[in-house]
Amino acid sequence: MIVRLTIAAAALALPGVAQAQAYQCSTPATVERVRPDLPSDSQPKRVVPIGGYTLAITWAPQYCRDNGTRSGSQFQCGAANRFGFTLHGLWPDGVDKDWPQYCRAAEFVPPPVIRAHLCTTPSAQLLQHEWAKHGTCMPGYRPAKYFNQSAGLYGKLRYPDMDSLSRAPLTAGRFATAMASANPGLNADMMRVTATKQGWLDEVWICLDRRFRYRRCPVHQGGLADGAPLKIWRGSR
Repeated sequence: MIVRLTIAAAALALPGVAQAQAYQCSTPATVERVRPDLPSDSQPKRVVPIGGYTLAITWAPQYCRDNGTRSGSQFQCGAANRFGFTLHGLWPDGVDKDWPQYCRAAEFVPPPVIRAHLCTTPSAQLLQHEWAKHGTCMPGYRPAKYFNQSAGLYGKLRYPDMDSLSRAPLTAGRFATAMASANPGLNADMMRVTATKQGWLDEVWICLDRRFRYRRCPVHQGGLADGAPLKIWRGSR
């Protein structure tokens, strides 16, 4: 059964616009032990110049619908916590189609840094992955600086009324327009909307320049066509 999402009063920013982030999140006293995240044959080390960035956010109700029983998903998808959009990560992009990744050896993200960001990116292992694959490619960054940068960008975002959008015919272009309307300076062509194979909203990729300002997305970055049908899963609580 689908039920209406209730947002905490502190999350309201503008009429009809909400911080659809952590509706309810309690940071655990201890965090799970992370594993090394290393380059591989399919995901090799690649050092290329940075041409800009992508801020990727995930629609958590859909993630939990698809992955709620997976190992490591309990914190995000368990009964105690409840999320809207979560931060997937801040990804350096290349000048062309190739992007940098796994640029240098990655230390473990310190547990205090993980705890500080679990209500933004609700997976310790994902935090380790984001640092290893993406953060190590940002010159002069250590884990704390990398996650503070990405969380700062994420924390400025505002969101349209997801409940209302989910109840009417919707396209990727209409969603992008609604998202842009909630964020001054962000235009619909400065983001890419992704969906599952069944057409349910998955992620939003927001394009940034090298100074972390919104910019028009490169044509090769992918995402749904504006006219593609889009559905939003509101959750089962």
